[in-house]
Order: sequence, then structure tokens, then C-alpha cells
Amino acid sequence: MIIPALDLINGQVVRLLQGDYGRVTTYPVDPAKQFARYHKAGAKWLHLVDLMGAKDPATRQLTIIEALLKSTPAKVQIGGGIRSEADVSGLFKAGADRVVIGSTAVKQPEQVKGWMDTYGAEKIVLALDMAINDKGQRNVAVSGWQQDSGVTIDALLDDYLAAGLIHVLCTDISCDGTLTGPNIALYKDLCRQFPAIEFQASGGVGALSDIDALKDTGVSGVIVGRALLDGRFTEQQAFECWGD
Repeated sequence: MIIPALDLINGQVVRLLQGDYGRVTTYPVDPAKQFARYHKAGAKWLHLVDLMGAKDPATRQLTIIEALLKSTPAKVQIGGGIRSEADVSGLFKAGADRVVIGSTAVKQPEQVKGWMDTYGAEKIVLALDMAINDKGQRNVAVSGWQQDSGVTIDALLDDYLAAGLIHVLCTDISCDGTLTGPNIALYKDLCRQFPAIEFQASGGVGALSDIDALKDTGVSGVIVGRALLDGRFTEQQAFECWGD
């Protein structure tokens, strides 16, 4: 499925280039109206990133998030700086259908497995951002992509599968925000290697041909953010291309 995405700073819709807060594009759209537009076009799921919460959980935009979730009948998964159970429970109380866990999934795997047990594996999405070196090693980056964890995605997924992992949002850092196309080979390989996991492809989608190419990889969903905001194609075209 196509999963339209919005990133928020101070309630405004923005996009970062490769996760860099110094390279921000702000879009003059109302997030609630944008989500309504995506749902009307056929979106069953939406993706929301709280970029303020990602930098500092104390500044999480919970009031804005709760109002936004109440405005749409679509299901919403939310990420951004989830470091404690209070962060997780707070987002579920605000109306999130799934919570997206990034760096904490790498740094505190036992804690995150506990959340999967408490809330259900269906409710948790691991967001794994990868830096692929010239030898093809796929290490997971943490702390806003600033650090190489030294942990390969293969080892991490093997560990979490034993805890019932279902959903993984996977991003090749080099592709994110570039509109130059996703890493098709990466998704094909991961879906082949881990058939029990429902992967969401994220990063690089800039044309309908990118969506079409992802259909044959085995991913269950495609996160589309900047391409829709920039008008590269319409949400209706994206859903039709995927076959939603």
C-alpha cells in the first residue's frame, strides 16, 4: 500500500534532506487538510513524524498530534524520538494506531521487545535507517543518522524476529529526500531474506516509475512524502500505480 507521510516542526509541514535539520523545506499546507486529502484519495494508513520530539522528547507536539489524529478516519503510525514507555503510551493515548521506534530499537532492544509484548507486535514498527558502506555492509545508523551503531540490519532483524517482529520501515540514508529513486536491490534482498516481516520502503521515491519498481520487491508498503508535496505526481496516481 501507499502510505503518505508528513513531518512536523512547530505544527508546520516540513521535509529534511537526508535527515539534516539545517536543510529544511517548509510547505504552506495545513497538516489536517493534507491528511484529509490523502484519505479521500484512498489512504488507509498515514505516516507522521514529530521532528521536534525526535530532537527532544520533552518538546513532543502531543496537542497538535492529538488534534491531527482526531481529524482523520485513517489509521496513523507515528515516530520521532521514542525513548521511553511514557513516550509510547503517550502516543497511543493521543490516538496513534502504531508507534514507530528508531534508535531506541538498536540501543535498547530488550526494552523495545517489552513494548512489543505489552502493546502487541502489530502496534510497533521498527524504523531502521541504513548506511551501506563500499563493501556492501548494511549497518543501522542511530541518533538522527549521526552515528553508525556497528550493528547490521541482518543481525538486528534476526534478534527481533524471535520476539514476534512484524513491521519494519527501512530507509537507505543515501536516498532519503533526494527523489532520485529507492534502493530496489536492498528491498528485494531483505524481503527474500526475511519473508515473515512486512517491510515499508522509505526514501528516494520521486516518480511513479519508482513505485512501480517497488511493486516487485516484496515490500508491503511505500512511504511517500516529498514527492506528493512537491507535486511530482498526485496521490490518486500513486494509489492507482500501486493498485490500492
